[in-house]
Amino acid sequence: MSFPSNIFNSHSKKDGDFFLGVSKILGFKPRKIGVYKKAFLHRSVNRKDKQGNPQNYERLEFLGDAMLGTIISKHLYNEVPAGDEGYLTKMRSKIVSRKHLNELGKDLGLIDFVESRIPKTHFGDNIHGNVFEALVGAIYLDRGYKYCEKFISNRVIKPYVDIEQLEGKVISYKSLVIEWCQKQKKEFKYQLYEDTGKDPLRHFAVKLSIDNKVMAKARATSKKKAEEKASRRAYFALQERMKDHL
Repeated sequence: MSFPSNIFNSHSKKDGDFFLGVSKILGFKPRKIGVYKKAFLHRSVNRKDKQGNPQNYERLEFLGDAMLGTIISKHLYNEVPAGDEGYLTKMRSKIVSRKHLNELGKDLGLIDFVESRIPKTHFGDNIHGNVFEALVGAIYLDRGYKYCEKFISNRVIKPYVDIEQLEGKVISYKSLVIEWCQKQKKEFKYQLYEDTGKDPLRHFAVKLSIDNKVMAKARATSKKKAEEKASRRAYFALQERMKDHL
């Protein structure tokens, strides 16, 4: 592999290591190395350009999210000619779900390249997916759509996208429960209730009622997580009744 003649002369060894590491992940050589550095720059560094604009990965994350959605949409459109708009939208959501993107970022070891003033052990899981999207945005700005499509094909579609498996993959049990209740004209309600748990970290207790009957209860560190957990329990309790109507 040959490198730009000035990569080691005009930059530090750290920059050279960054170039080599990113090249390995991408499968090709970056042209505008600066845009890739920005893709791994956390806002805690508080860096700005000459015009005073913030320099971090968040704007690239926005761009990468759009590119990822477009390329995955194109793939699904071509691969599933019988799929209607609702089906294609649901399948795309499964592929680009936050959980899946976080897994992709972890598999590629992207957090190793992140520049931050916050210890990496303090980051939540979403940092992995955020940086993955930022990297996709950087590829688009550096090399254009074709290289972006090739990267997503090699790093996302080929190793992870199996249409049959995705059809059976549930992203949100809460969405499934609500959809079923609406189709069956059943009333549903998620309610917080008093919880006597002794956890040092605050937990939220949620109960899910369908037609005024409590179907499931759950506890978690956020109301959203507790609702999803309760929905999952309700889904499996009602699975036989639900499967023919979703």
